[in-house]
Amino acid sequence: MTESQTPVPPVRPGMLLLELVPVPVRDIDRAKDFYTGLGFNADVDVRPADGVRYVQLTPPGSACSIALTEGLPGMDMPVGTQRGLHLVVSDIEQARSDLIERGADVDPVEDMGGVFYARFADPDGNTWTLQHMPWRP
Repeated sequence: MTESQTPVPPVRPGMLLLELVPVPVRDIDRAKDFYTGLGFNADVDVRPADGVRYVQLTPPGSACSIALTEGLPGMDMPVGTQRGLHLVVSDIEQARSDLIERGADVDPVEDMGGVFYARFADPDGNTWTLQHMPWRP
């Protein structure tokens, strides 16, 4: 483990930890540049076999990463079909502003009955939602 990595919590009996979500993209390098430009950490970029590439990126502070892959049939999906991945934030206006500054085209914030949302897409059309719940610490 490097100094920048957070210690991994143990998996206790009964736990079901969501730690990885595949995001289908056409060009892994372009997508990796987009996500690292937004502040995601590039955790892994390997080519374990001919025609296989696996890239794992983690949003700042998240315990769940995304995977960009090629040559792995079990993770193959049509490009741009991942919808509504949520990024929970403490200040949606600041998060929106930061993402816009980093190159994302983020929609205006919507109040959906006390929960606030702002949406954007990656270059392949996979969609993301910033979510702010004011009562959540």
